[in-house]
Amino acid sequence: MSQPLQVFVTVGSTDFDALTQTVDQLAPELNLQGHMQIGHGRYCPQHLPYFHFCRSLTSYYTQASVVIAHGGLATTMEVLKLGRPLVSVSNPDRYDNHQADLLAAMAAENYLIWCQNLDELALAIHSSQTTSLQPYPAPECHIHLVIHQYLDQLKKEPSYRWFNKVMRNL
Repeated sequence: MSQPLQVFVTVGSTDFDALTQTVDQLAPELNLQGHMQIGHGRYCPQHLPYFHFCRSLTSYYTQASVVIAHGGLATTMEVLKLGRPLVSVSNPDRYDNHQADLLAAMAAENYLIWCQNLDELALAIHSSQTTSLQPYPAPECHIHLVIHQYLDQLKKEPSYRWFNKVMRNL
């Protein structure tokens, strides 16, 4: 028998029972080990330990050979910043199917494997072990500069004297 593949499955803060159920069904066949974070899901996996929520998923991400996740922006960025192989599945129950847009763009750059159909998840998991993904180059964040500039501008406005008073008391 081949070496077990360490996976971590996450559905974020909502639910995605179709994903957790599919991975659970594939676990014996693909020799998967690891954990599942099932959010508000109702399906209780039989082959992998699971939990609903925890403060941080970072340790689960770093222990996994591959992360299998819903297509949420926060989860996607967190996993890619850690440099973990990611198989992402857009949750069709989310409004306007926005996850598919994100995953299509990220897959086009070869940052992750986008599984567009749960019937193809076994192939996507296998691909995560044989495909060389590109490291995600996280863009520099300058939001702190924008906020600082905005606050400086507020300090100069006469109608915001209250703001200046509050800032002096900090």
